[in-house]
Amino acid sequence: MKWNHFKSKLLFKYTLSYISIFLIPLVILTIIIYHNAVDTLRSEIEQTNVNQLTQAKTVIDDRMKELQDIAFRIAYDEQLTRYWTHHPYYSRESIGALVKYKATSSIIDELFLFFRGDDNIYSSQGSENLDVFTGRYKFTTWNKTDMIRDLNSVQSPTIRPAEQVVQGTRIPNSMLAYLVPIAPNNTPAHGTVMYLIHESNLTGLIDSILSDYHGMTYIFDNFGQVLAANYKGEIISEQEVNALFVLEPGTHSISLNQEPHSVVSVKSDAGWTYVTAMPSNQFFSRIVHIRTFVVLVFSFMVVMGTFLAIMLARRQYHPISDLMEFIRLKNDPDPSSTTNELEWIKKTLHDYSQRVDLQEPYARNHILLMLLKHGHTGDFPSEFTDKLGIRFNRSHYFVMIMGWEMHAFPIGDNPEQPTVMQLMNDVELPELSAYAYGVELPQADQLALIVGFDAEIGHEGSLNTRMEPIVEKLQWMVTEHTGVAPAIGIGNRYTYPKQLNQSYIEASTALEASMLHGQGTSTYFNNLSGSDVQDSSFWVPKDVLLKLVQSLKQGSYDVAVQMVSTALNTLKSEMPSVPLLRCICFDILNTMLKTASELGIHHVVDQLPRITSYDSLEDLEKKLTGLAAEICAHVEAKSETEESSLMDEIVAYIDANFSDYDLSLGTISSKFTISSSYFSRSFKEKIGMNFTQYIWQKRMDEVIRLLLHTTDPLKDIITRVGYLDTPNFIRKFKKETGYTPGQYRKLHRPNGSADSPDDDDEECTG
Repeated sequence: MKWNHFKSKLLFKYTLSYISIFLIPLVILTIIIYHNAVDTLRSEIEQTNVNQLTQAKTVIDDRMKELQDIAFRIAYDEQLTRYWTHHPYYSRESIGALVKYKATSSIIDELFLFFRGDDNIYSSQGSENLDVFTGRYKFTTWNKTDMIRDLNSVQSPTIRPAEQVVQGTRIPNSMLAYLVPIAPNNTPAHGTVMYLIHESNLTGLIDSILSDYHGMTYIFDNFGQVLAANYKGEIISEQEVNALFVLEPGTHSISLNQEPHSVVSVKSDAGWTYVTAMPSNQFFSRIVHIRTFVVLVFSFMVVMGTFLAIMLARRQYHPISDLMEFIRLKNDPDPSSTTNELEWIKKTLHDYSQRVDLQEPYARNHILLMLLKHGHTGDFPSEFTDKLGIRFNRSHYFVMIMGWEMHAFPIGDNPEQPTVMQLMNDVELPELSAYAYGVELPQADQLALIVGFDAEIGHEGSLNTRMEPIVEKLQWMVTEHTGVAPAIGIGNRYTYPKQLNQSYIEASTALEASMLHGQGTSTYFNNLSGSDVQDSSFWVPKDVLLKLVQSLKQGSYDVAVQMVSTALNTLKSEMPSVPLLRCICFDILNTMLKTASELGIHHVVDQLPRITSYDSLEDLEKKLTGLAAEICAHVEAKSETEESSLMDEIVAYIDANFSDYDLSLGTISSKFTISSSYFSRSFKEKIGMNFTQYIWQKRMDEVIRLLLHTTDPLKDIITRVGYLDTPNFIRKFKKETGYTPGQYRKLHRPNGSADSPDDDDEECTG
């Protein structure tokens, strides 16, 4: 059933109300927190970039001021006057002075001193003619004529943009030329100091601003010329570069290369402009991470809040919420619009309860049957067995099996009277401090009872005496109910439930003896060994051989192995003579071979040479254990094959007789001589649905076939498939398909088929 199929949306409204109460404040709070976090983080990042750019500006300004200071000191240095530099002897001291001035600044690549009107230029490497100088330093855009003119005429500190400079045979480098006129005592400038600076010496100071980001950094002079630039990942056009220069100091968001960029601009006191531009999508990457984190937290809170809202709504809705959730998981049809929701839930839960009640006896019987056959309940936890009412809280347990001859088996034709299984399903005998669980066996004429009782303190030795009144009481109850006294086989008592498989084997053996004596007799397994007086023949006890035979017939490997071990251990303790020992061992082997032959397992005779050639009792035990395993495996395989073959036969019978009104679980069980619970469980394992569902599906398919391919009246069709209650069938048909049979026939009939004249009339009967 789908949630929105409910006509009443009370639970949905409750849930929506709680979600709204929780979600609206959460959304508002999240938006406020997110925007505050984004704005704060954005401001911090932008301010960090402004601070770094300002710091770089300060450092560069300091370096340029340092160069002006050097030029000022050169102007007043006696060793660097025109006279001194031209003197044949003192000129060497002038060169040394230039070397010292060059060393005072880390950004200078070379320092030159030029006296205006002179033909020579001086540097830390010596003096040279201007022609030689211009030939050694070749600028891309600054030719010889312009260079000499600028050296002779510059009146204020001037810096040329970075450009490629070729120095002889060296690799070209991007360098800036910084010209500072020297005019001591405010006299007209008589010389020029020129510094050559590698562009990387300036851009290196602003590299840290970009850090790991992509972007670009520019240094502009007063006139908008790009003095130096640093690029990481992208280059913009000249027009866009000019747009960066005219920006006011501060932070801006503009589009470059058709992508949004965050731009930080700073201006120095000297008029230079420092600009950093970075793509916004990676400039605010940390904001994206914060946003992702906020979204994840918000989503988690929404999920948790929704979960809590649903829980609160269910709590508020009280029993209806649990009932709706339970019903929603089932594949049921929608309630009609006129049905009250609570009434519909009540009816649906009543139907589910009936289904569970029908299945619980089968589950209970399956667990108890596993305990009888294997001594354990398989993978079923103790909590599950407790819910089924199966508890083992007594000091001793034994198994008794009731059997009837087929002609005397109480079928229970009266539906108002409980069956034997229902009567003995769970019996309390408080006056005897005992209880019994009934177990329906695959054989339809047998019923097993697991009996638990407490031994009286101080009377543990009289346990057999304690068992007799319990058996008599249970026998009387069954006889009184059915009018037919059953034959009963009683196994030995044991302390632990896991030993019940042995008691079951013993009870099966005892039942065979009881059936030979006729109805109404009871046989205890411990009485089957004959006289209590043991002779000195050292033969294996009869009860051990009986249990060995029965365990092989039942396919109970664990009990069979235990009996083989018990028999051989008895021989070890008695220590008979060697000839007698071999005879007894052959008696055990003969018992197993005879049982195998009765079961139709004849090939084991071929193993006689191997089994009879043993060196010790331990060796014989291994071989007999292997023989027991082979016989039990064959019995199990044969049982599965017979079960599968029987189920195939039953399914074929049902397919041929599904339209029989009297066809039921009981009639099938009686016809094929199997118990109802065994048939129900095996049928569902083979077909995948229970008996009732299968019959309904077969009848539905036949009704649909007749509706589409015949014009027979609806009532005749329904009666023909085994239903006598037409209105009830119509309701179930509509519940299954969503249409009444008449509507279904009209919608799906082949073209040209005639309508049944009484479809509408018969629909009205529903």
